[in-house]
Amino acid sequence: MKDTKEIIINTALKLFNTEGLSKVTLRTIANKMGISQGNLNYHFKKRDDIIEALYFDLVGSISGKMASGQNENIDLKSLLSTSTMIMESFYDYRFFMLDFSQVMRENSKIKKHHAELMVVREKQFINMIDILISDNIIRKQVLPSEYIFLYKRLQIISDFWISSMLINTSTLNKSMISEYSQNINQSIYPYLTSKGEEEYRELTD
Repeated sequence: MKDTKEIIINTALKLFNTEGLSKVTLRTIANKMGISQGNLNYHFKKRDDIIEALYFDLVGSISGKMASGQNENIDLKSLLSTSTMIMESFYDYRFFMLDFSQVMRENSKIKKHHAELMVVREKQFINMIDILISDNIIRKQVLPSEYIFLYKRLQIISDFWISSMLINTSTLNKSMISEYSQNINQSIYPYLTSKGEEEYRELTD
């Protein structure tokens, strides 16, 4: 049976996702649950405390999926599937991505952790690229910091693809993950060797 704290987190996530960050207060969450705000405040003093809990849940979800993928051999398939898994997690916590700038402006704890996390993620990405270069799947670097800049471009797409989806459509639809995932994965294609191109086509056909 779920405890009150877990129910608060799950209720807040649903409300943030459907209503948007600006429209959901502690009272909104308490009313949705049918409890007093005082009862909610016993578990979370501020709305930011709930947002932080959700943020670290999201980070944990992504880290878990990445660790699961890295238990297998790092290859082109794992690189492509990792982007899809990350986008699925982002969709589940989509209010973060829709209100990304606001969260980073208003919550210094999340902003600091996110900046540190991006350093770790960049190293993980470059490690995957190095392995794929050694396996003759991805070509060697031609331009200075070429793969670091590729990571940064992919990061920008990952951070804002849900906002783009909302701008271009009337409603958000999880089925569109495949389209945006393909957008990211095709960004890798120009860096593939002939061997990598053949493998890519086999994986995506």
